[in-house]
Amino acid sequence: MLAKTFGCSVFGVNAALITIETHVGQGSKCHLVGLPDSTIKEAILRVESAIKQMGCFFPRRKVVINLAPANVRKEGSAYDLAIALSVIQASEQIDLLALDQYVIMGELALDGIIRPIKGALPIAMEARKCGIRKIIVPLENAHEAAYVQEMEVFGMETLQETVQFLRGKTFHKPAQIKPQVRKTSTHAIDFSQVHGQEMAKRAIEIAAAGGHNLILIGPPGAGKTMLAKRIPSILPPLSLQEAMETTIIHSIAGKLGVQQSLLTERPFRSPHHSISSTALIGGGSNPQPGEITLAHHGVLFLDELPEFSKHALEVMRQPLEDRIVNISRARYALEFPANFMLIASMNPCPCGYYNHPSKDCTCGPEVVQRYLNKISGPLLDRIDLHIEILPIQFEEMRRHSMHESSQNIFERVVRARRIQEKRFAQFPHISTNAMMDGAMTRQLCALDAQSESRLKAAMNQLSLSARAYDRIIKVARTIADLAESECILPEHLSEAIAYRSLDRENWGG
Repeated sequence: MLAKTFGCSVFGVNAALITIETHVGQGSKCHLVGLPDSTIKEAILRVESAIKQMGCFFPRRKVVINLAPANVRKEGSAYDLAIALSVIQASEQIDLLALDQYVIMGELALDGIIRPIKGALPIAMEARKCGIRKIIVPLENAHEAAYVQEMEVFGMETLQETVQFLRGKTFHKPAQIKPQVRKTSTHAIDFSQVHGQEMAKRAIEIAAAGGHNLILIGPPGAGKTMLAKRIPSILPPLSLQEAMETTIIHSIAGKLGVQQSLLTERPFRSPHHSISSTALIGGGSNPQPGEITLAHHGVLFLDELPEFSKHALEVMRQPLEDRIVNISRARYALEFPANFMLIASMNPCPCGYYNHPSKDCTCGPEVVQRYLNKISGPLLDRIDLHIEILPIQFEEMRRHSMHESSQNIFERVVRARRIQEKRFAQFPHISTNAMMDGAMTRQLCALDAQSESRLKAAMNQLSLSARAYDRIIKVARTIADLAESECILPEHLSEAIAYRSLDRENWGG
């Protein structure tokens, strides 16, 4: 007898429908075909044990299990449940009603318990796209998949429970979306706890308002990491579309918590400087999103930037410009989204005290320059705001004056983002000033004669590139948005130029 059901193969951030066909006939061997990897080939042993636990048997006849289309590589253990059910149906042990009306995914334990899978959300989206409106997934993944509208999502705990449901012996109510409650403040750390560093706070506010990249440079203990870790407290909330995109990425990477349905906080990723370029960018034999994709719609914080491998830093240049990662290998080519804010920090020299107001630097000029050269000019060019941080004085630390809270900064950032939403209403893939290309910058960010002259002088004096020219204008546009100004004024441009003081030509000078 022939039995058929459906599953999904997750590749990159997308899924593709897979048909699981099982035929039981004359013979004595089991064949699993359709380009399965070794994990799927091992499924026969898991399926046999799980079927026995519920009182059925794995047929001792010729069993052919085909995963179609046969020219697409299938990977992972999530096909176990669909294979088990199709074997039971094809061997005519139990009549499972409408098996071919479901997409079924789940890993089986030897005792028949269904274990959670990765990528339940994109799997449900692909099922709906292909016209299948019912899906069976592990119970832990049901709330995640339920966010796809017009889908009936059934969460199951065991193979036995799934069989009884498909026989019509038990009733299961489709999973419901878990309500997402966003509190006014969900962050334990706040900018009100930061003493001094007003220029750095201002730059961070600008970066958050326009989605700009930022680098903090200063001696150890000046507060670079402390400031960076408070950035999530001022970022605007995720839109529903952004939340869906971010959740899909984290679902595929297996980063969602147990029974977590939808991410409501912007991601903040802070990888260690020993990270490999593949882990940072993504890829591998079984393609997985890297840290820059996990930071999509959020922040990627690279602490001690020069300590990262040069290759890992250089491969970020294209994603920083295009906001996508293109990965091409002999076996596959795919795209990962990478629309993130880069926040970096570094010391000014190996000892950390170059240009320090009270401590002497022990590094010679050549040592300082060699250290700074670890950050290439093209990479630095893609960072919009460069901020020098000096340690605050004792009197400032002991001062008990009130400092501006994250909530106040957050409200200004949200107002600036709303202005940008109106500006880019006709551009569906643009949401912040930092995402504008050169043509859009010239169209939407006109400069008057005085501002043009000021920018020309800065370009010549600082030896800035054409890319830096566009980025200065985009930062000035964000400063104008924070001031709720329709036009970019000369003072907005002057402030934007001031944040380019760490360009290559000026370092170590």
